[in-house]
Amino acid sequence: MKSDAHGVVSSTRIYLEEGKSWVFAVALDWPGWSRRGKGEQAAVEALLDYASRYRLVVGPSFAPGPLEVVGRLSGTMTTDFGAPDARGPWDEELLDAEEASRLIGILEKSWRYFDQVVLSAPSELSKGPRGGGRDRDQIVDHVREAERALASKLGRRIAPRTPWSEQRAAILDVLRAGEPGGSWPVRYALRRGTWHVLDHAWEIEDKSA
Repeated sequence: MKSDAHGVVSSTRIYLEEGKSWVFAVALDWPGWSRRGKGEQAAVEALLDYASRYRLVVGPSFAPGPLEVVGRLSGTMTTDFGAPDARGPWDEELLDAEEASRLIGILEKSWRYFDQVVLSAPSELSKGPRGGGRDRDQIVDHVREAERALASKLGRRIAPRTPWSEQRAAILDVLRAGEPGGSWPVRYALRRGTWHVLDHAWEIEDKSA
């Protein structure tokens, strides 16, 4: 996210993760704003299509400028399965306290959004190929376990069946401590974790219609 001398956003950094089946367009400075398509153009169009839905999560502070592609990464089998998986040199950039607080705040907003979506969703969701036909509570269980795995990637082991509120608090403690020394850099962990919870929040919304 670049700003001019007056603090006005001039461009929004994205990268393209290119797999054999899917391409992801991923915003570097807005965790969770990441969509896929069959090719670069389709991925970028999908990203733009979700801008209004993403703004509902993060609020009016989300005011992206023109997209600027800052890099292309080779995808993995995970990319082709349907999840962003590649890391770039930008993930090694250290976060100052202000930026860390902003990015962690977006993760917290995505959690709250997911929880609100779950509360208003029916227990049985419309079936289809996306998500393997899971119903609401199955998706919830999947997201909770994915967040526990995220903690492990950050270097913090969380015991199974830990209350979800305690699990999330532990993740926030690790993130706020700075560079925790896990296998995932903080920038990447925030981007991947926020993408995952929002992707499933939007899935539940779409299947509740």
